[in-house]
Amino acid sequence: MSFSSTISKLRLSAGLTQQEVADGIGVAKATYVKIENGDREPKLDEIRALGDLYQIDTVSLIDGASHVNEPTPTYEASAEKEEIMPREDVKLNSQKLRQVLLYISEQVGAKPNVGATVINKLLYFIDFDYYEKYGKSITGLSYIRNHYGPTAHMPTISSTIEQMEKAGELEVVETPYFKLKQKKYLPRQRADLTELNAQELTHINAELDKLGDKSASELSDLSHLDMPWLATKPGEEIDYQLAMYRTKATSVREKDDVEL
Repeated sequence: MSFSSTISKLRLSAGLTQQEVADGIGVAKATYVKIENGDREPKLDEIRALGDLYQIDTVSLIDGASHVNEPTPTYEASAEKEEIMPREDVKLNSQKLRQVLLYISEQVGAKPNVGATVINKLLYFIDFDYYEKYGKSITGLSYIRNHYGPTAHMPTISSTIEQMEKAGELEVVETPYFKLKQKKYLPRQRADLTELNAQELTHINAELDKLGDKSASELSDLSHLDMPWLATKPGEEIDYQLAMYRTKATSVREKDDVEL
């Protein structure tokens, strides 16, 4: 069930008008109508206000409240909107993950700010930004909601790095970084770019240009503005679908598609 359909059915089940809901969450009626019709992406505070209004937690509201009863149609009911594009099930592509790790290490791994933590967060933004734009993940890697931001599923990423070390594809070293030690990935062979299509490679290059100079703390701060992280409970896996509810702080869709 789409977000717009969910809030429409919640409103009708509660016997509320669009004006009453708009007043309840503190927006103009015209703004709420756009949200309910799927013509405008809701902001985080609006989603939270809708959750408070219907006594539903944010994650359930975004995922679609399965308990919502089918309302009796009225003149105010809106036709359910189709998704922006079909979304594919996210499945791990181990070989593609290895090549993306190699490529990131080749392109930005030598920068002093880029250690294992930065690469981890670059992987997150590469995958979730691609999903927001195209409905697919490049690597299919799972990410967990941790205190300092999204983190790649540890058993998967650790196993992948270990396999790459054994295969002579990558070397893991520790280097001084201010008063700390930084773990870095040094590529020992070139990435096989035949594993990536032109659209994926262009996307990765754009992400590295945009984010490759940021520190781990800067990327962590950015992720804390991201709806997928905000709407996920600590320690739980982040649902890729949440990328479709990003605000302008992190959204990568065209400006015309995002509320400014």
